[in-house]
Amino acid sequence: MAEVPFIAIEGPIGIGKTSLAKKLSVHFDFHLLKEIVEENPFLGKFYDDIDEWSFQTEMFFLCNRFKQLEDIETKYLNENKAVIADYHISKNMIFAKRTLQADKFEKYEQIYHILTKDMPVPNMMIYLHAGLDTILERIRNRGRDIEQNIKPSYLAQLAQDYKAYMNEFELLHPNIPVIRINGDEKDFVRHQDDLEDIIEHVNKHLKNATVLK
Repeated sequence: MAEVPFIAIEGPIGIGKTSLAKKLSVHFDFHLLKEIVEENPFLGKFYDDIDEWSFQTEMFFLCNRFKQLEDIETKYLNENKAVIADYHISKNMIFAKRTLQADKFEKYEQIYHILTKDMPVPNMMIYLHAGLDTILERIRNRGRDIEQNIKPSYLAQLAQDYKAYMNEFELLHPNIPVIRINGDEKDFVRHQDDLEDIIEHVNKHLKNATVLK
C-alpha cells in the first residue's frame, strides 16, 4: 500500500513556511495544517523578555501542536488523506534548547518525549532558509505586531539552529527526502517560476516514493 503523503515545511521565523504550504496544498489538493502562532497568549511577552516567558510560551506551543498532530493523524493520515503542514512538532526542541534555562529545559524535554513518541513523522521535508537581511525584510513585510520586537541577534542564532537541526534530521532519517530552498535566491510569492520549480521538486519526490495514485 502506498504511503500517504505527509509533507512538513520548516525554517526560521518569517521565511515563508505558511505561504508555501498554502500554495502547495492548493496545487496538490492536500489538506493544509497550519500551526497556531498568534493565538499564543504569551508570545508578545516572550519577545519582550525571553527568559521570563520562555517556559510558558514553549509549553503552549507544545500542547497545541501535539493536539493538532493527533487530530491530523486520526482524521487524515489514517484515512489515507494527504497532508501538508507549515511546521513539524520536532521544531519545538530547536526553540526550547535556545530559550529555556537548564532546569526548565530538562522538565520540558521529558514532557516533549512523552507526548511525541507516537506522533507521525513527515515523509518529506521542505527546508526554507535565507540570510538575516531577507528574514528581517519578510518579517517587516508581513507586519505582525508581536514580531516587531524580535532581536536580529535572536533571528540570526535561530537560523543557525535550524541549519544544525536539518543536518541532524537528514542523518537520523536518511530515507526522508529534504528539499532545501534558498530564500535569498527564490521568491515563490512574487515569482511564479520559482514556485513552479519547487512544485517540480516536490512532484519528483512524490513519484519516487510512489505515493501518487
